[in-house]
Amino acid sequence: MMEECKKTKVLILIPAYNEEENIGSLLESMKESQIAGKSDILVVDDASGDHTAEIATRYGAKVIRQIYNMGYGAALQLGYKYAVDHEYDFVLQMDADGQHEVCNLDILYGCLTDRRKDFDIVIGSRFLQGSRSYRVGAVRLLSIRFFRCIIKWIGHTEITDPTSGLQGLNRKAFSYYARYGKFDYRYPDMNMILQMLLQGFRIGECRAHMRPRVAGTSMHAGIWRPMAYMVLMTLSTVAAIIRNKR
Repeated sequence: MMEECKKTKVLILIPAYNEEENIGSLLESMKESQIAGKSDILVVDDASGDHTAEIATRYGAKVIRQIYNMGYGAALQLGYKYAVDHEYDFVLQMDADGQHEVCNLDILYGCLTDRRKDFDIVIGSRFLQGSRSYRVGAVRLLSIRFFRCIIKWIGHTEITDPTSGLQGLNRKAFSYYARYGKFDYRYPDMNMILQMLLQGFRIGECRAHMRPRVAGTSMHAGIWRPMAYMVLMTLSTVAAIIRNKR
């Protein structure tokens, strides 16, 4: 795997917003990952009001700082555009809150570069055999199961963890996302998986190791946020299906 990595350019993309309590330990722990040592690390700081950007810079990551808070999806798309402009071959994306263990990077890269599978996108799933995870809230778990059914019904593909932000993308996939109007930066979740399946991209999953957030507040915290997100994601999915038919 490492011999192949020497011939390719890999970007580890980390969108971050007010993660000063987590970003340092995450970047420090990346020393444990083989692929991280051969990759560039980009932190897209979404106009944090704390010292997220400064800490990421101190740990040697490349940092792009948004002037205005644009949201998680906008930070991701900016990273995809950066990957296209700098001619990377693969993007491995993970959250800045430390819930995605760094060992996932090697697992993602191995699955993404497996020519027998030939995936364009690989999603790290907490529900596959061999995975480790924390307890998911009842409302969010309901949303995940609902989204699974939609993807299987319309996309004819079994995706067990459609809300996972732990993903690996090849150049074909992130180049598509980087184009204007091709990536829903407001709600980049299950709707994007379905859209990519309908466009003929190959999507698979690999096992993932996740743990509870240590500090800060998740964007899925509480009861009403996950419920509202499920409704908005359903509407966004309908829009994605309509766009694809057009």
